[in-house]
Amino acid sequence: MSDAIKELRAEVPAPEEGFEVIYQRPDSLNETQFTYCPGCQHGNVHHLIAEVVDELGIKHRMVGMAPVGCSVFAYEFFDFDFISCAHGRAPATATGVKRADPEAILLSYQGDGDLASIGAAEIVHAANRGELITVVFINNAIYGMTGGQMAPTSLEGMVTSTSPRGRDVRLAGKPIHVCEMLASLGGVAYLTRQTGHTPKGLLKVKAALKKAFQYQMEGLGFTLVEVLCGCAINTRRTPRENAHWIGEKMMPEFKLGDFRDVKKEQAESANKE
Repeated sequence: MSDAIKELRAEVPAPEEGFEVIYQRPDSLNETQFTYCPGCQHGNVHHLIAEVVDELGIKHRMVGMAPVGCSVFAYEFFDFDFISCAHGRAPATATGVKRADPEAILLSYQGDGDLASIGAAEIVHAANRGELITVVFINNAIYGMTGGQMAPTSLEGMVTSTSPRGRDVRLAGKPIHVCEMLASLGGVAYLTRQTGHTPKGLLKVKAALKKAFQYQMEGLGFTLVEVLCGCAINTRRTPRENAHWIGEKMMPEFKLGDFRDVKKEQAESANKE
């Protein structure tokens, strides 16, 4: 923490008697300032993860995976252990840690280029095996940190640094829908897609994160929370334009909702009987 920030904190008066603190930095985040670009939802999602970890009281058991991409910076902000992983290999690394320490709670924090491209085989097989890990999948439809290239999730016609005329589905195929792809696999306990561009959406993201970690702790299987986000810098949009783009372009392509929930499925099956 910089000296300037320390001085500012020292000037903040303590709450007066009778006042209640209703908002503060989660204990599971350290005091490092976020360095993500304006309009990026990574900071919001980090904050929600930290809140959930605090509420569940599992900070001392947490181990995070930070692979290549913007997600590699995650270890700088969370106040629990992180491992830097090779590109796409976060689920494999998380699997090894979980097998070595079954009491650990595993977070694999991945972007769409990392997870759905070079790491596609890793995520499919981890899900199929039912590995007790929780994946947070940031889908911003582009390679963010490495130059704004077309990703497996880039929209049809979307202009990127490697598709200057827009994504041509005849050559590159249609966008990959990760939740739908994984939904049929036997080891999956919970799959959901939510959005990070509105306050209401972020509330649903937090509820989804809590459920995902709880299912991992209960040993129910593999869990993944996909969050629709945007990369304002590489798409050359203002933060406000970026939020509108998520709602107007991404949400019609990537439908929100739960794609697997084993507890809900078990309850529905019991009711039919």
